[in-house]
Amino acid sequence: MNQPAQKRRSDETTILGARVLLVEARFHEAIADELVAGALDRLDTARVKVEPVRVPGALEIPIAAAIRLQAALEAGLPFDGVVALGCVIRGETEHFEIVSHQSARALMDLAVSRRIALGNGILTVDTEEQAWARARRNEGNAGAAAASAALALIRIARSTTRA
Repeated sequence: MNQPAQKRRSDETTILGARVLLVEARFHEAIADELVAGALDRLDTARVKVEPVRVPGALEIPIAAAIRLQAALEAGLPFDGVVALGCVIRGETEHFEIVSHQSARALMDLAVSRRIALGNGILTVDTEEQAWARARRNEGNAGAAAASAALALIRIARSTTRA
């Protein structure tokens, strides 16, 4: 019983000092605020350094992430992970498919090509009600889940570099 508690503590220490880029799309501001609050709670608990970036919509998230990742690398302060947050609600046109698919594809391409931890918390839903059900902190906030995913991948990356 004692080993899992010790293991969890050692997992937490492997990410101390990690730097995380949090990119949030502001198109649905109130939902974005809730997603960000959940993500920041999780990242603060892990005691990582967070650099927030705001963009207008989900399509701008991968672009902003790529720009900031490159600038940080060139400055000698690379990020360990990225948390992407936003919300895309289906409308009456094909725009939903373009935004949801292309933002996800570009983020995955970025994460794999740069081998950087990514937590994708961009909601893709049919209705605002569905978005709120996934954004509220008391209902399983997707921002917190995305932050947890990024933290898990940072732990994997750091344990791999120490092996």
